[in-house]
Amino acid sequence: MAECTTLDSLLEMGFDRNRAEKAVAHTGNQGIESAMDWLMEHENDPDIDEPYVPPAGNTLGTTEEQSQAPTETSESAEFAEFIEEGGDGNKAMTEEERQEQVKRLEELMKMRQEERKERERKDEIEREKQRRKQGQELLQVKQKLQDDEMKKLADLRRREKMEDRLAKQRVKDKIARDREERAQKFGGGSSSTGLSSPPFEAPLQSPPENQGAPPAKKDYDDCRIQVRLLDGSTLSTVFKAQEPLAAVRVYVQMNGANGQDFNLITPYPRRVYTDLDMEKPLSELGLVPSAVLVVTKK
Repeated sequence: MAECTTLDSLLEMGFDRNRAEKAVAHTGNQGIESAMDWLMEHENDPDIDEPYVPPAGNTLGTTEEQSQAPTETSESAEFAEFIEEGGDGNKAMTEEERQEQVKRLEELMKMRQEERKERERKDEIEREKQRRKQGQELLQVKQKLQDDEMKKLADLRRREKMEDRLAKQRVKDKIARDREERAQKFGGGSSSTGLSSPPFEAPLQSPPENQGAPPAKKDYDDCRIQVRLLDGSTLSTVFKAQEPLAAVRVYVQMNGANGQDFNLITPYPRRVYTDLDMEKPLSELGLVPSAVLVVTKK
């Protein structure tokens, strides 16, 4: 009668008969605790409520099984007092004893449910840790991309500085050669006097002294740019005069554009810079030695 005892105990606790029969069959009638564990583990199975079809020759509660059933284990024997076993002369349980046993089973089921909730809570904590770890890895990748972009921009600026120094050196060399050629030319025409070269050399030195200010304006190396953002805040930094306007745009994108597309304009006189202007040096655009740019939405 062990199988019937476990089945009837599950039914008295409020389990559906179909589920109770499946639990008893799948646990091999190893006792009420095994059946309850199986029910709690499989309560969300899609086929849990499908009609139970026992194997051929194995029907729960048949007289043949009762005669062939092995001696009850200590686990199932604990719950054998739930029902009155007909025809074998055992004494039936009183109602108080039955209620007490049902209460014990309900407490056991509640304890198992709490254990399952605790496992689920720990699993959720572990999943949250994994999500945070993945988020940190994504931030690290993003930071690395930004660092690489800044390194590329720094390399570009270094190359432009080097090219600018080489260009200035070529200009200086050309000026020196021109002066030497002119000195030789005029010096050869007045070789008989020998005194004509000093008056000629003095004027060559005086014009650079009198005209020192205008070349200084043309030879600015740095350019201070102030940018007013969409939210009213400002950015200010120094660029090289030969850097393209694209360097200013990249600087704004990295420090205050927040991923928005924008235009750069000068308010006085008003000018909207196009994509073609982005490749032009700041000196060619008239932004040297200093300028104020305004960010506007496209």
